[in-house]
Amino acid sequence: MNRHLFVYGSLMSTAGHPMGERLAREARLLGQASIQGRLYRVSWYPGVVDGAAPHQRVHGEVYELDDPVPALAWLDAYEGLAPQTPNEYERVERPVRLAGGEELTAWVYLYRKDVAGLQAVPDGRWAPEAR
Repeated sequence: MNRHLFVYGSLMSTAGHPMGERLAREARLLGQASIQGRLYRVSWYPGVVDGAAPHQRVHGEVYELDDPVPALAWLDAYEGLAPQTPNEYERVERPVRLAGGEELTAWVYLYRKDVAGLQAVPDGRWAPEAR
């Protein structure tokens, strides 16, 4: 199972969120990274959707999970994923580019609802103070 996780919002090491602190205890931060996509402000939290253009990048961090099965279970619960229900997010694997240029595949939670009417974050960088 893939041990890498790309985060871009409340789970980032800089966000100061309790769930991000839990992630830091159960994983190793590999560093800053980006994925191809578009970032939106959903509420106090962000959502990423796939982007068609290579220049559309969302910036965040990549972690290597110590034990991916239990970690992904609590992360799925945190992101509101439930079987046989319409979910706000979906966990998928996507190519991720580390700050040094290396590429790897990581899990990411993509926003699955309609983004019409949501505020885009043009530079692809979520700031915790934007809440």
